[in-house]
Amino acid sequence: MTANVVGIDIGTAGLRAVEVSDAGKARPTLVRYHEVRLPEGAVHRGEVVEPNTVAAALRGLWSAGGFKSKNVVLGMGNHRVLARDLTVPKMSIKRIRESLPFQVQDMLAVPVADALLDFYPISEHEGENGPEINGLLIAAVKDAVQGNIKAVQLAGLSPVEVDLIPFALSRVIYRGTKTDGAVAQIDVGVATTTVVVTLAGVPQFLRLIPAGGGDLTQALALRLGITSDEAEALKRTLGFGQPSAPESEAAATVIVEVTTELLNSLRNTVNYFANTRHNMPVTRIVLTGGGAQLAGFAAALGEQTRLPVFPAEPSAAVTLGRGIDAGALQHTQGAFSVALGLALGSQA
Repeated sequence: MTANVVGIDIGTAGLRAVEVSDAGKARPTLVRYHEVRLPEGAVHRGEVVEPNTVAAALRGLWSAGGFKSKNVVLGMGNHRVLARDLTVPKMSIKRIRESLPFQVQDMLAVPVADALLDFYPISEHEGENGPEINGLLIAAVKDAVQGNIKAVQLAGLSPVEVDLIPFALSRVIYRGTKTDGAVAQIDVGVATTTVVVTLAGVPQFLRLIPAGGGDLTQALALRLGITSDEAEALKRTLGFGQPSAPESEAAATVIVEVTTELLNSLRNTVNYFANTRHNMPVTRIVLTGGGAQLAGFAAALGEQTRLPVFPAEPSAAVTLGRGIDAGALQHTQGAFSVALGLALGSQA
């Protein structure tokens, strides 16, 4: 693997990239980061719909950001990725992966031939018929990944790995802050919200919720008869559960209804983990993602789950290279966490 690699976060609204050197070391160096907007419709729920459009945007991103390496790591983590607990007989990871197609067909909504399968081991125990390995089955629809790979290749870049976005975030958060007990990492994206619970940085549980900040924008636009840009500005102005003027009551009502539904899903997910892992209490929530920037969201999540909620500090996971302004990076409010985590995973 090359000394420098770039993690690319392909989002519905834009592309974000982070280049790091010495990703395998305890303190890798962040040498570049940049983002560009995408035309509406080029990417839908994290999947590339228009490869040529995204390829052109990637070329612009490379030029404007001054990226040197063409070796890239992509992320997956939308509604077409499945994560489930799975226990298998103890064997090598190579043999486990080879056996997956014969074990998991009943767990999938698509034929095995149309899915990319992987297994993430967590722990071992003694079962009725001998040693067993507990882990997570990860399954992604091939089409959901191949479109992204095609766009990257059209841009003249070389995809060296495809990683799971929640695991990428875990990498950044654990390197930045080590805590006692389990940590629930919640990332609220435009179309997908992920919950991954880690213990000492090792993922123990993963759920992907097909909802995000974009659903609130869409609901405001449809119910108030305004444009998406106006809806986006309105939700940023009003926030969740904040005092509002009489003329804003209709918008405030929509925000409360849609956001409360997501908050309930998150509370239920965290409670499910707590009720099934009594020996692994969750001690805090680390919150990331653009959808989590809604004013009042973090406080409401803390009230719902009765857990302290903290923002991620991605810069704590790396050394900042020459020319990287710590204040400017902090001002991005963790927007580059996914891209950074993807880059770190290339040699971690």
